[in-house]
Amino acid sequence: MTHTAHFKVWRGDAEGGGLADYDIEVNEGEVVLDIIHRLQATQAPDLAVRWNCKAGKCGSCSAEINGRPRLLCMTRMSVFDPAETVTVTPMRAFPVMRDLVTDVSFNYTKAREVPAFVPPPELEPGEYRMMQEDVGRSQEFRKCIECFLCQDTCHVVRDHEENKPAFAGPRFLMRVAELDMHPLDAAAESGLDRKRTAQEEHGLGYCNITKCCTEVCPENIKITDNALIPLKERAADRKYDPLVWLGNKIRRRGE
Repeated sequence: MTHTAHFKVWRGDAEGGGLADYDIEVNEGEVVLDIIHRLQATQAPDLAVRWNCKAGKCGSCSAEINGRPRLLCMTRMSVFDPAETVTVTPMRAFPVMRDLVTDVSFNYTKAREVPAFVPPPELEPGEYRMMQEDVGRSQEFRKCIECFLCQDTCHVVRDHEENKPAFAGPRFLMRVAELDMHPLDAAAESGLDRKRTAQEEHGLGYCNITKCCTEVCPENIKITDNALIPLKERAADRKYDPLVWLGNKIRRRGE
C-alpha cells in the first residue's frame, strides 16, 4: 500500500538556507529515514543527512520532524496522516553544517568536562562487587545512545546560546548523577565533590525540571525523575541542610 507524501526538508548550510518542497512515494512500514534516502536517490542526490545503524541504537540520525526532536529511523510514516505535510529540519540547538547535519561538538566538549569514574583504591580490577539494585540504578543511564535529542530540546540550551559555556545539559548532568550515586565511585575520597561541581561547574541550577528531555528520549530513560531531580536534592542537602552543614564542619575539624 503506497501513497504520495508532501515533505518539506531544510536545505542549506551555515550561511543560511530554507525549506525545499518534495512529493515522494511512501510505502507501508517505512520510516522517515527511508523517505530521506529515497529523496537522495531520486530527487536530491546532494542532500546531507547523518545516519549509521538505522536501528535506533547509534543516535546518528537526530533531527526535528514537525518541530519535535526525533530519530529519523525510529519515526514511522504511519504516525502521520497521508495528507499531512512532514517537515524535517536539523536540530535547532546546534550549528548547521549542511542540510540536516549539525555540529554537535558542543556535547563532546561537555563530556570531557565531567571527571571520570574514580576506582576505589583498596580494590583491584575484578574485585568490584555491587548489589544488583545499585547496578540497576545506573544501568538505566547507560542505555543512552548519545543522540543528543535531550540536549536539543532543553530550552536552557535551545533558546539561550549564552548559557552553553555554563550549562552541561541533561545528558551530561545525568552522567554526573550516575557517578554520584555509584557505590564504588571514590571521587569524594580523592577530593572531588560531584554534587558541588554539578552545581558550580556544570550548571545544575539552570535546570528547572520541565521533563522535556525525558519526553524525547528514544531509550525512555527517565532523565528528570531518576537523575536530575535526585541530583538536585543531594546538591541542595549538601549546601543548605543545617545538619549536613554541621556534620561537614565537625568532620573537617577532626581532620
